[in-house]
Amino acid sequence: MALDWLNAGRADGIGFVFTDSDPIVGVDLDDCRDPDTGAIDEDAQDIIERLDSYTELSPSGTGYHVLLKGDLPDGRNRRGDIELYDTARFFTVTRNHVDDTPARIARRQDALVAIHREYVDPPEATSKGYATNQTGSGATSRKSDPEASGTIGGAERALSDEELLEKARGASNGDKFERLWRGNTGGYESHSESDMALCCLLAFWTGGDPTWMDELFRRSGLIREKWDEVHYADGATYGEKTIERAIATTGEFYEPDSDSKSSASERTASTTSAVETSDTAVSDAEADSDLHRERAYFAEKTRLLNQRISDLEETIAQKDERIATLTDDVERLKREIGSECDEMTK
Repeated sequence: MALDWLNAGRADGIGFVFTDSDPIVGVDLDDCRDPDTGAIDEDAQDIIERLDSYTELSPSGTGYHVLLKGDLPDGRNRRGDIELYDTARFFTVTRNHVDDTPARIARRQDALVAIHREYVDPPEATSKGYATNQTGSGATSRKSDPEASGTIGGAERALSDEELLEKARGASNGDKFERLWRGNTGGYESHSESDMALCCLLAFWTGGDPTWMDELFRRSGLIREKWDEVHYADGATYGEKTIERAIATTGEFYEPDSDSKSSASERTASTTSAVETSDTAVSDAEADSDLHRERAYFAEKTRLLNQRISDLEETIAQKDERIATLTDDVERLKREIGSECDEMTK
């Protein structure tokens, strides 16, 4: 009906209004696409691939609209240039469908919850003692007590850089740290995964201090020009975003033992436990990457199967319609032949 009105010149365009009575959720990704080159920033690409539902270009050509079925989680619905809506919102429908995305609106509840948690309403802003810029600057900001000497996660710079590196090299995962520190990317499928792994280790040892992490990373063999390149529509650099995600991934931070009365065995046990936590965080980050690839593969596989099923159903419907037409023709011919026979016998 709406298309008929548009094609007849009775409307200027098509829009969709989100209401409480429908299951549709809209994801609005602004300022994430270069309209001249078609280049898309990494966050938007990640969101589009994981939601794996109908996606089209926004009217400006600088963003995307993703439509899916699901229940929008509670909490904030906007962060930077990413907005999620399920009611009281209007989307202009451009019909400029993005290639390699489904042509239908799919139910993607699990992906929606994950995207909301990671990109729009992350829990780490309050649970880990630091905050990301709510206006979307992308850089991890320092949120601390004035008496905490500008620290994050509770660890002061009681160590020099060299002392920190010495402790990191001597830990149970020290071999991994040393390889990454020297710029060895072996065992990782991409340089970016190596960057993330080293940043997770640095997050642990620096107490989640983004400035200190950045200073140390620039001394490592992994540093490259990409670190300072702006890769996100909010102006964040690749390095800033990597550090932010590493801190969010790390569940526990190293705290220098300030109690001189504690025994050496207690300090060793405490540090060993914390280092194991750091190693687990890195392993989790690597596993998340593998899991994401597996999910993307199975999502694409499912999408192709669903499309195949849809095509087969359409083919069956066409054949059923053809059979019905032929059946009508046969009945008509029988009647005509019967009439002719009656005429001949008279």
